[in-house]
Amino acid sequence: MAATATTTPTIVVHGGAWSIPDDIAEASQAGVKTAAEAGYKVLTTSGGSALDAVETAVRILEDDVVFDAGTGSVLNSAGDVEMDAIIMDGRSLRAGSVACVQNIAHPISLARQVMEKTDHTMIAGVGANLFSKELGIPQVPTDQLVTDDARKQWEEYHKYKRAVNELFDSQLGHDTVGAVAVDSEGNVACATSTGGITAKRVGRVGDSPVIGCGAYADNETGAVSCTGHGEAIMSVTLARTVTFNMEQGASAQAAADKSIAYMKQRVDGTGGVIVVSREGQTGVSFNTRRMPWAVVRDGTIRFGMNPGENFQNEFTNSS
Repeated sequence: MAATATTTPTIVVHGGAWSIPDDIAEASQAGVKTAAEAGYKVLTTSGGSALDAVETAVRILEDDVVFDAGTGSVLNSAGDVEMDAIIMDGRSLRAGSVACVQNIAHPISLARQVMEKTDHTMIAGVGANLFSKELGIPQVPTDQLVTDDARKQWEEYHKYKRAVNELFDSQLGHDTVGAVAVDSEGNVACATSTGGITAKRVGRVGDSPVIGCGAYADNETGAVSCTGHGEAIMSVTLARTVTFNMEQGASAQAAADKSIAYMKQRVDGTGGVIVVSREGQTGVSFNTRRMPWAVVRDGTIRFGMNPGENFQNEFTNSS
């Protein structure tokens, strides 16, 4: 379907669905608002695309130590950082992703390079690091990516099974970040980035970099970014399930709610989704204790973190 020139630019950002402790709750909410505002500025700049906007927003989250992506990533069972990311363009259905990449600050930008400079969709492990070096991307020592909190979490959650079973209902561990956007031409895009689950097995890949699971974007429907227990999300191909529900006539919010309920019912999964439709409708849904999110559209920013929250402020798009 052709893009619609009258679409109102809109961006939605999330900071992960889990049991966020009170001592970082305010910073988590502030972080997603900052990222959404930055992405919106890209959207409302002449020629600003949805793809550029979601990459910009996620890069900001990757730089924020509150979130488990880029700097702030958690440690695997061997005490190393392995990060995953995906970006997708709804115009062409082209996507790029990286899995188990190490020692770079912005996995989302490397994922975009996979999409734009290779014939592949996903590059993993050593190959992803070799590709980053070919591009001249600066290598970052693991110590610069890891916070003291991440090290404490690793010590507490040595065993992967315990981390998976308890992480999202505990106040230890972090989760995925993501963004979805539609630009003035009606093109949609999504981006998702994560450091994974504390004490995961070496080489474990969750939903985040998998097309249709951690993210999906299609100009025919909209864009989705997911967060939560990766194995459950993959079992129900959560992002694609959301867009399928939209294809069947559901609004962005109804599709989000229905898909989260389906994941819970089928695999007892916990997590969340953010959605934007090709018309600029938005949806936010999660079944964890908290998920920080923010929407910027038409001069207004809406945001929340606890179930039922929907605060609103005017947004001044100044440089």
